Amino acid sequence: MTDDPRPACAVQHEVYAIRYGHHQRVAAQNFIEAPADPQAPMPMDYFVWLIKCADGRHVVVDTGFDAQAAARRGREMLRPPEQGLARLGVEAAEVDDVVITHLHYDHAGATATYPRATFWVQEKELGFTTGKYMCHSFFRLAYEQRDVHAMVGHLFDQRVHVVDGDAELRPGIRLRWVGGHTAGLQVVQVHTAAGWVVLASDLFHYYANRDKGSPFPIVYRPDQSLEAFGRVGAWASDAALIVPGHDPLVMQRFARDVRDADFSVRLWEPLSAP
Repeated sequence: MTDDPRPACAVQHEVYAIRYGHHQRVAAQNFIEAPADPQAPMPMDYFVWLIKCADGRHVVVDTGFDAQAAARRGREMLRPPEQGLARLGVEAAEVDDVVITHLHYDHAGATATYPRATFWVQEKELGFTTGKYMCHSFFRLAYEQRDVHAMVGHLFDQRVHVVDGDAELRPGIRLRWVGGHTAGLQVVQVHTAAGWVVLASDLFHYYANRDKGSPFPIVYRPDQSLEAFGRVGAWASDAALIVPGHDPLVMQRFARDVRDADFSVRLWEPLSAP
C-alpha cells in the first residue's frame, strides 16, 4: 500500500454511521485530564458503520454490543445494530467483510450475526487480548471474555484476516493502525464523493478529546493516542470528515438518511465543520 496519506482514487463509496446505543455520563468520565466542569452532562452514543461499496458489496465496521453486555454494563441498547443495517438495505448474514477496529465489548460483540464474514483485525490486538495484559483488571475492563473467545474461534475457522499495520481492504478502503486506546486499535479511511472520510473509532471518542488533546481515560498508550491525533488530519480530505467513535454530535454534523433518520447519517454529506 502506498504511503501517500490521501492517494488519488477513482472509486467512491458511501459510508454511514448507525447509532444503536446510549449512555448517560458526565465529563469527568470522558477525559484523562480533569475537565473544567467535571460534572457537566456529556452523554455517549454507540455506533457501528456501514460502507456501501461502489461494486455493490458491503463492509461493516465494528459489530457493537449485544443485549447481554448492555444489561451487564448498564448501557441503553436502542436496538440491535443489525436492525440499522437492514433499514439501509443490508442483511448482516450477507456481509462479506467486517472490520473490527478493536475488540472492546462495544465494538466486537455478537460476531455470530455475520456468519459468512471475514473479520479484519490487527495482529497487535489479537496478541494484546490473549497475552499478559489481560492479567490486569484495568486492561480487561472493556473486553468481554466471550467476545475474545469468539474471535479466536473465527481465527481457527480461518475467518480472520490478520492485519499487520496499514492495509488496503479494497480500493478506496484503507486500514491504519494507530494503537493508543488499545494496542491494536485501527482506524478506517474511506474514499467517498466528498473525498477521504476517516472513521476514527476510539482514537477519540468525542471531538473534544482531540480538540483538547486529552484522550479518553481507558487507554493503553496515551502517547500513541496523542501522536495519532496529529496524524489523522492528513488522512481526511477535510477536518469535517474525521468521525469520532461515540460523540452524539455526529448525528448533528452529517445529513440524516431518510430511511432511518433517527439513527443513521451519511458521512459523505457533512453539514457543519467541527
